[in-house]
Amino acid sequence: MLLYLCCVVLSTRKSSQLLNNMSFSKMVILLVQDKKIEDQAPSWSRNFALKYCIAFAAAACAETVTYPLDVTKTRMQIAGELKKVTIDGLQPRQGMLKTGLGIVQNEGLPNLWSGLSPALYRHVIYSGIRMALYEKLRDDIFGREPDGSFPVYKAAMCGFIVGGIAQFTANPMDLVKVQLQMEGRLRLEGKPPRVKGVFEALTKIWKEAGIKGLWRGWAPNVQRGALVNLGDLTTYDSAKRFLLQNTTMTDGTGLHVLSSLMAGFTATVMGTPADVVKTRVMNQPTKDGKGLYYKSSIDCLRKTIQNEGFLALYKGFLPIWMRLGPWSLTFWVSFEWFRSAMGVSSF
Repeated sequence: MLLYLCCVVLSTRKSSQLLNNMSFSKMVILLVQDKKIEDQAPSWSRNFALKYCIAFAAAACAETVTYPLDVTKTRMQIAGELKKVTIDGLQPRQGMLKTGLGIVQNEGLPNLWSGLSPALYRHVIYSGIRMALYEKLRDDIFGREPDGSFPVYKAAMCGFIVGGIAQFTANPMDLVKVQLQMEGRLRLEGKPPRVKGVFEALTKIWKEAGIKGLWRGWAPNVQRGALVNLGDLTTYDSAKRFLLQNTTMTDGTGLHVLSSLMAGFTATVMGTPADVVKTRVMNQPTKDGKGLYYKSSIDCLRKTIQNEGFLALYKGFLPIWMRLGPWSLTFWVSFEWFRSAMGVSSF
């Protein structure tokens, strides 16, 4: 049934179609109430599958709403790479707003959602694993304290572990997503498109570099995933418990919104440098499966600082934060709502 959910969601290519033709909440409700799952699956696997589906549904909502900011962020991070010379008539784009408007004016509004399909494919793996596995580690492996609390250091360890695992597993889709996001700029530079779709991109990478090529850039990607989830999951879980215990706030939307905003900011601060390195390593052209600009993530880090300064590691910080803030807000509110609708206890 999870595969069915994924196929329905991922068959949609444009955000407008997603928003107009699909109700994620209804989809999840129908799936988790399936008699076959209820009758045949043991309790632990049924709960895990339910939480997995809820996590993906919430992530798909958040990804679609905030995806244009991800495209803008990627373009800003690539700008100035190895001090490339821009083509005549196009000035270097520095700010988030100017970059976003430039994409719309030169490439068209739909290009703000270029690469959305692999992003959704990615969340089938990434969000499902990180959320379901975090709860499994928190509740059954590390365990809560006798008073029901979960220490920050344990939450940080869980977030770091599940973030790394989830990101490593989803690396091929992240690689394709970054490449598709840059196709519009390549067309403006008069270069032929590298790929036209997700499966063509995966096939091309496979033919050029084998299965190892699908995990190009995995090191900075996993580092980023681990750091982002350390910030996101740890902050949300800890902030929510702290506010419940030390304020008059109840476990409702207001608490979820405040906790998610804190989580989004912390994740941005911790993950932006690794995100810049990851984007550049993944986007660089290759020959015989090897990158032409950078030999490794460490080499990319060194060249970026050497050529552009330390602050270049925080290129795109504003759009990342402005994306992770709304993304985190949309995700956590949707996630908690889906759980409540399904009769699952609050996160």
